[in-house]
Amino acid sequence: MDDRGETTPRDPEELEASPTAIAAEIPATTRLGPVRLTVADLERSVAYWGTQIGLEQVNGGGDRVALGTGGRPLLVLTELTGATPADGYCGLYHVALLLPERHDLAAWLAHVARDRVQLTGLSDHFVSEAIYLRDPDGHGIEIYCDRPRSVWEGQVGRRMTTLPLDVDSLFSELADPAKEPWDGLPEGTVMGHVHLRVAAIDPIVAFYRDRIGFGLMAQLGPQAAFLSAGGYHHHLGANTWESGGAPPAPESTATLQHFTVVLPDQAALDELVDRLEQGGESVVREAEGAIVTDPSGNRVLLTAD
Repeated sequence: MDDRGETTPRDPEELEASPTAIAAEIPATTRLGPVRLTVADLERSVAYWGTQIGLEQVNGGGDRVALGTGGRPLLVLTELTGATPADGYCGLYHVALLLPERHDLAAWLAHVARDRVQLTGLSDHFVSEAIYLRDPDGHGIEIYCDRPRSVWEGQVGRRMTTLPLDVDSLFSELADPAKEPWDGLPEGTVMGHVHLRVAAIDPIVAFYRDRIGFGLMAQLGPQAAFLSAGGYHHHLGANTWESGGAPPAPESTATLQHFTVVLPDQAALDELVDRLEQGGESVVREAEGAIVTDPSGNRVLLTAD
């Protein structure tokens, strides 16, 4: 979703046709894991993601640090000294941290107001309520909470939208926003979805739906698409609003190294990797799982719980 309210994206250039689709369906309990990013100044980024976003350092040292909640990593930052923002290229549009309860989002927004954290947008998407901002390297961030699934299930394609967030309604969750305690993001915070900048939508849909097996929940023609496992409103977003026809971000930029798709078990992972290899996809097997690259150059780590 557009966290800056842009409504007139430029047209994407056409890409070559994707390989022949393989009928597939990823397990319903598939979820997202940590997202790995490069940053120009690790100390600066750890301070920002800690004090302003509310993540804690889980592990790491040297030029790489993992941040998360409750000892569980959600974000891995690797320092690339001198890296510049990757605006205008394919890569990350935003990472989206899903909070357990609406009260948690209200408490986070109260912290933002008190501590004067700079925001880029506040939106009601019908399926969720969301707040947007950018880190010092320009990486997009969404902090959000879902509305109950019973409200939007089966209606995502027709009802998902972008309207102004009702801040007064959100703050009604709190006794006194000015005095609401806040000590970081709650332990139940997860990586709810990842939104990508891509060169063209049709090849991305063919890759993530027909090759990997996510369900297509909504599509805005050649501009954007939203896909998920198990009927969730979206685990993956993709758009061409800033990147139509663009190449992957140069290695000298602060950019997405990979995001993680977590299959429910090793058998499901093996089945997916075998299917991708048999379909002609390039798969790099690693200790953590397997890396595949989408048609816009975004890398995906496939792993198992």
